[in-house]
Parts: sequence; structure tokens; C-alpha cells
Amino acid sequence: MVPQAQSASIIVRNATILTMNDAFDVIEGDVVIRDGRIASIGPAGDTTADRVINGRGSCLLPGFIQTHIHLCQTLFRGYADDLALLDWLKTRVWPMEAAHTPQSLAAAAKQAAAELLQSGTTTVLTMETVHDTDAVFEALEPMGLRAVVGKCMMDADAAVPARLMEQTAQSIDESVAIARRWHGRANGRLRAAFAPRFAVSCSRELLEAVAKLAVEHDLVIHTHASENRDEIALIKSRTGRKNIDYLADTGLTSKYLCLAHCVWVDEAEQALMAERDVKVLHCPGSNLKLGSGLAPVVEMRAKGISVSLGADGAACNNHLDMFEEMRLAAVLQAVRHKPGALTARDAVWMATREGARALGLEHEIGSIEVGKRADMILVDAHGPDPYSSIVYASRGTNVRTTIVDGEILIDNFRPTRWDFNEIAASARSEAKALASRANIF
Repeated sequence: MVPQAQSASIIVRNATILTMNDAFDVIEGDVVIRDGRIASIGPAGDTTADRVINGRGSCLLPGFIQTHIHLCQTLFRGYADDLALLDWLKTRVWPMEAAHTPQSLAAAAKQAAAELLQSGTTTVLTMETVHDTDAVFEALEPMGLRAVVGKCMMDADAAVPARLMEQTAQSIDESVAIARRWHGRANGRLRAAFAPRFAVSCSRELLEAVAKLAVEHDLVIHTHASENRDEIALIKSRTGRKNIDYLADTGLTSKYLCLAHCVWVDEAEQALMAERDVKVLHCPGSNLKLGSGLAPVVEMRAKGISVSLGADGAACNNHLDMFEEMRLAAVLQAVRHKPGALTARDAVWMATREGARALGLEHEIGSIEVGKRADMILVDAHGPDPYSSIVYASRGTNVRTTIVDGEILIDNFRPTRWDFNEIAASARSEAKALASRANIF
């Protein structure tokens, strides 16, 4: 399909609007969108627009913001199951990442973007593989998804395939060059991040350099930490330090740092993270499937730590559906504590406002407020409590409409910019060829 021009104006009428503003206002009424931003909320009267959408019987809420994704792993779905983290990386994920080509990376990014947009995710923070990250940006630009993309950085791990092992200076220079090429493209919809994989695979020199570069370039740092007990033991044996303490030693622990997982962080580490405004990216589905554990989400939030949500990659979830992550986040904390320890409303907040905070975009996205970018979704959801309906009774297939930057990308369940069947066929073909190159199965 040929990309359509951004709609000059849209009115969504008669919806139940979950604004996700500071007051958690829920409004029965209309939202007017002009020039990609929210122009008004409430009764729109006889206001006219290029497009009017009837939202009666549906919830209108901010598009979901997934803060930990690996778009490049979408083609790995079904090839990397039933393994613990380190074996999963060494025997499946790293060989397949090394075997990626620009064509397979593009196919993976498009397949993921299509799935995400159709199931209500409008923004992602994604860590790609070490090479050919430009192909991911190029694939995302016409899809319409808002994305913060980081080239994976790895310079100190003998267990990785040769194609993933970088020289320190090369890794840093390439990451900076990518940011200069892509940060702010597509009307600001595409942004760059620094993405050192995790302390196991990165030298201290690289981590210290990234800490300084994030401040210099005002870019997010996206990495993994304390996901698995074996990982923590490995860091302790190499550095003599707990994982978060070691990252603090390198200068990484700042407002720029986004840490995926944090399943095994003790009270002292949590206190340090809260003090330094480190963001946590919670991935309950992935943590369950890899057998990593249950993150102390309630405790971290009580300390003021920003905890947002992500599906992780299709290699370890295998869904990319934020509805599932919200539900799991809530019910798992009920098991750890008691029902209501993390409410449905809390889960929606994590999927929207906390995601925006993690990315430093809280003034642009994450809530339905006048002046913010028009990233929102219309969900067929019914019930006395809209938050409960969204978290406990809905899934991605309930998303009727997805709007990003004021453009309708999913219209009455159908994509407007691309053909899902064509994208899926390309992804299937590239996945088979990729698995063959990587000698998987």
C-alpha cells in the first residue's frame, strides 16, 4: 500500500476516554486531533473534521509504550524455546542475530511493527543486533510506528559469534554515527539510543564511554540487568560487585539509564536506582518463559522507581501484545503480595505514562492531554470499570483503531499503510533462510 498523507483533522466521538493524566480523569465524550496533536477533549459540538470516528461502546486511551523490545528477534519465534537465559543466548539468539542480513532485519522490523500497531502499541524502545541497524530504521520509517532504536553494543564476550564481537572504539563510533543519521527523523517519530547489551558482554571501557555519551547527546541508554541468577553470579565473579553496584561504578546509573528486567535486585540496589532515577523495564511474560523469576515491582514502585512494561522479543515471549503484559504484571504481583497490590489502573499507567517517562517523552506522549502528540488507540472494551475491562478482559484483537502522530494506521481493524499478508509472507521466508544460515535445527 502507498502511505497515506497525515490526516489534517480527526474527531473521535462518544468514547470513554481514559486520559491517563495526573488526575486519572475518565471522560465520556470527544477528542479532536489537528496537525498531529490533540486539540481538544470533551464535547466537540458541531466541530467538523476530515474524518469522524464513532467511539461509542469503546475506550479511547493513549497508545501503549513498550520499553523493552528486540524487533530483530521477531523472526526467531519458535526457534528458541524452553531454555534458560544464558543457554538461550549462546545456542539460539546470538547465532541467529549473527546470521541476520539487512533484508532479514527489515522483514523482522516490519513484521514486529505490524503486530505492535495492530495490538495497540504505538511506541517502542528496541535493542537491535550489532550490525546493519540502518536497515531497521529504514524499515520502520514507512510503517508509522514511533520507535527509539539502539544498535546493540558488545565488545567483551568470548561466547558470542565472531560477527557480534566488536572493537570498543568501533562500537562507540558506529552508535554515535547512527544517532547522527537517524535521531529525530520522521517528524521526531524515530529516535536513537545507546544499547550496550549487558555487563556480561561489554567492557568497562565501553560502559564508561556510553555513560558520558548519553549525557553529551541527551540519549537514552538501553541495557539488560539482573534478569537471571546465573548472570548475576557471573558479574560477581568477574568484578566482585553486585550487578547494579557495578553499573554504578561505571557511571551508568543516571536518569538516562533504562534497565530491562531487574528481577533480582535487593533493597540496597533498589535504593540506589531510586536515588539516581534509573528506569526499570518490566517484562513479565519473558521472565516467566525463561524461568528467570518474578520482579519486585511493588517494592520498586513504592520507592519511586519508574517501572514500565515491554514484551521483550518474540524469541522469549512469544507474543508482542501489551494487553498480556499488563495482565501478567498485575496478577503476578497478586501472587507475590495480595490481590490489588498492583491494580489494573496501575498496569495501564505503567503501559502509558511510565513508558513515556522512561523515554524522556512524558511531555509529548503517554496521556490524552491537549497539546500532546496524537498517539492513541480505540479499544472495544465494555464493563463497569474501564481499567479492568482493558487489563483483564481485552487483548490485542480488541484494538479497532490505532493513531500515531495524528495519522490513522489501523482503521476499523485494518492497516492503512501496508498489507499485513505481504509482510507476514516475507517474514516467513526470511525466517527460514535465517535459521538455515545460523544452523538452527
